[in-house]
This record gives sequence, structure tokens and C-alpha cells, in this order.
Amino acid sequence: MIGWQLSSLVLLASMTASPASAQQVASPVDKAKALFVRFVQLEQAYDPRVADVYADDAVITDKRTYPNGKVREVTFPPQKYKQLIRQALPVARARGDRSTYTQCVYEPQGPRVRITCARYSELKKYSSPYTLVVGPSGSARWQILEEVSESRP
Repeated sequence: MIGWQLSSLVLLASMTASPASAQQVASPVDKAKALFVRFVQLEQAYDPRVADVYADDAVITDKRTYPNGKVREVTFPPQKYKQLIRQALPVARARGDRSTYTQCVYEPQGPRVRITCARYSELKKYSSPYTLVVGPSGSARWQILEEVSESRP
């Protein structure tokens, strides 16, 4: 009798465990949120590993508006951008150059997710639109595939 009860408990546990384990599969939005949290943590810690969050074939575009009103759009090669990030971090830390992100919206786009936020520069005291497209890269791990930002000197 005890063996039957034990078998029944094992069977019941396995039946109830299956739906819970199925729920543990993260959705693309969950994966995007986790990646964005990691990105912000690394950025705010001035950790050079933040550059590794970008895919090797990421598209990085910045629209820079100058005080005279002139606007210049620049697209960075991803390897050069990663190198610039690593070089700029010590300077950013010394200056207290930090961004915060608010009003973030996560929009699924198939296997990818578009993240749109307002980015605030604490050093320069302005907000600007900021967009990332994140998803599985060639290595299947989630990375930043596209970044579109606006900045001011």
C-alpha cells in the first residue's frame, strides 16, 4: 500500500511539474527585458563588457544635433563602436557621464523585440529617444542587433 501511495505521489508530482516547467520558457519580451537590464547594469558600472552585448553585425546609428541646429547622422561599424565604448568608459566614469532610461516599451517583432525608451543624460541634462532591436544573434544568444539614438555635443 505504501509503495502504491508513493508511486501515486511521484506520478502526481510529475503531472503537476510539467505545466510549471512549460511556463518557465521565457518569451521574447522576457528575454529582451533581461538583456536590457544587463545592458543598463553594465553601462552604469562602466564595465567594458557592455560592448559585448552588441552583436558583431549590429547596426548602430546616432543622429547628432549641434547647437547651431545642424543635424548629422552617423552609422558606426560595430567593431569600431565596441572599441569606442571600451575606450570611452574611463572618461565617462571620470566625468560622471551616465544615462537613465524611462518610459520603456517592448514591442515583439517575430523572434526579435524593439525596445523604445526615453534616455536622459545626467551630465548634459537632456532627454532623447532611444531604440534598440534585440534578439538572437548568429550565436543564438540574445544581443543588441540595432541601436538608434539621438545625442547632443
